[in-house]
Amino acid sequence: MTTETFEFQVEARQLLQLMIHSVYSNKDVFLRELVSNASDALDKLRLEKLRDDALDADVSDLHIEIDVDRQARTLTVRDNGIGMSYEEVGQLIGTIAKSGTATLLKELREAQDAAGAEGLIGQFGVGFYSGFMVADEVTLVTRRAGEGQGTRWSSRGEATYTLERVDDAPQGTSVTLHLKPADPENQLHDYTSEWKIREIVKRYSDFITWPIRMVPETGDGEDAPEPQTLNSMKALWARSREEVSDDEYHELYKHISQDWREPLETIRLQAEGTFEYQALLFIPSHAPHDLFTRDFKRGVQLYVKRVFIMDDCEALLPPYLRFVKGVVDAQDLSLNVSREILQQDRHIRMMQRRLTKKVLSTVKEIMTKDAERYATLWREFGTVLKEGLVTDSDNRDALLAVASFATTHGEEPTTLAQYVERMKDGQEDIYYLTGESRQSIENSPHMEAFRAKGIEVLLLTDAVDEVWVDAVGEYEGKKLRSVAKGEIDLDAEGAEKAGEEREKQTEEYSGLLGWMREQLDEEIKEVRLSTRLTVSPACVVSDAHDLTPALENMYRAMGQEVPRTKRILELNPGHPLVKGLNQAYQERADRAELAESAELLHTLAVLAEGGQPKDPAKFVKLVADRLERTL
Repeated sequence: MTTETFEFQVEARQLLQLMIHSVYSNKDVFLRELVSNASDALDKLRLEKLRDDALDADVSDLHIEIDVDRQARTLTVRDNGIGMSYEEVGQLIGTIAKSGTATLLKELREAQDAAGAEGLIGQFGVGFYSGFMVADEVTLVTRRAGEGQGTRWSSRGEATYTLERVDDAPQGTSVTLHLKPADPENQLHDYTSEWKIREIVKRYSDFITWPIRMVPETGDGEDAPEPQTLNSMKALWARSREEVSDDEYHELYKHISQDWREPLETIRLQAEGTFEYQALLFIPSHAPHDLFTRDFKRGVQLYVKRVFIMDDCEALLPPYLRFVKGVVDAQDLSLNVSREILQQDRHIRMMQRRLTKKVLSTVKEIMTKDAERYATLWREFGTVLKEGLVTDSDNRDALLAVASFATTHGEEPTTLAQYVERMKDGQEDIYYLTGESRQSIENSPHMEAFRAKGIEVLLLTDAVDEVWVDAVGEYEGKKLRSVAKGEIDLDAEGAEKAGEEREKQTEEYSGLLGWMREQLDEEIKEVRLSTRLTVSPACVVSDAHDLTPALENMYRAMGQEVPRTKRILELNPGHPLVKGLNQAYQERADRAELAESAELLHTLAVLAEGGQPKDPAKFVKLVADRLERTL
């Protein structure tokens, strides 16, 4: 047969060099591309045979075969699929070898920077040319099913390529790569190595529908063994629930997550319609040790038509669901030309919304039906789920519905709905207090009046609690209110009598309050009498709209400078120490020693809520001097 030689256009040469040197970051994916092309060819033949039963094509054993010749250093990927005619070779492989490639080159360059690569994905020629990353020469032999004559295409990826018609080509397509020498420093592996081929197939093509076969290596003089199937073809997410055992799901989870324990829950999702995808997600039973570190690998595995695309696809789930592991397999997605980068489009956003709602509804179901498993889930992942209360306003109600918190009502966590049910008559707000531990919160002086009146308070000990309570603001019309901010008046029944008594006390203590305000001017912005203290002499509180010290420290730890907020010192007028201080203020003209007492009282209030003295050495000296005088 006559062999015709064609010359690449100038733009085609540029594009070919771009394909070989710039598009792919990992040379191993050449085999993924060739196997993916072969799988598409088998799918097309099956559909063609269903449409046209008279088609002269053998569909009894559709498969993909990988053949290696170590001496000749060739690797061949062969399928018995639909194949291509002479004209189709020119059209499909000629995607970058025909006139007019300047347009494709422009599209490819744009696709690397932004969206717009949809038209390039799935074109045989694009993935096919990835073979030149690892080969000096590529030869393709193909025959379309139902035709009697085949086509051979060959090129060294430089200036020219050849086309010729051949008579003895089998049905389907075979691509033979004449491999370059191995170069480990340049990430160019020995692709005649059986273990390397097995590794690549297992990673990228394990769930391809069709068997991928290879004859294993043998020693000299040994009989050729039977071909072995390299891929499992067990895409569990594509099979019905009845066909898959729990053990199979658990094994897949362990493989994906590198966790030796079984998952807490398995979530299946199948979306049909204009955009089809399947998902198999897992909620672990334990939080990984690095869940809150910057380097934590989040996201699920992404497949397109069962071909592995990327390991940690962050775009499919929000950051607060980063503990969820699993697989998402879409029929079509906007990838860049190398299929290594996901383009942001409405399909991605639609998938994220649907997957997020499915996970949250599953958590709700666990909460309703299995208290023990829910307790495990919230203990392990409650802190990270609460991040969503700040970042995901669309699903805030769903998150609030599954959230639970420690409370003064008992040892078991409570939901906000349960809290509201237990609210006392006349109580309008949901009260909470944040702190480092349950013990420190329960012992806080801010809790004294609430404890005395039996009013329930949420005990919030996670760092994120400082943020989400402000972001959420209220629940079912009930305001979320910190017991350590603003003024608190719990004596609703005796309000008139309490008001009269307060007015009398304010007048009695007005001189002391004003004087202490001047003495502590650098630390506080107001001194007032307290309604929340029953036992302690004093406490410090934040104004209703001010940042708490913990929140200030959090922002500073993140590198954000925030101005230091002065706080309010509240005194308990019924405490002997405060009464004595007021009496001493009224009786003494020389108040130097009294100023030390005021400073000690303020520092004690700071310590009581878990804070640190501004000048620890000075505080220690003042306490030591006072102790010395008592001896």
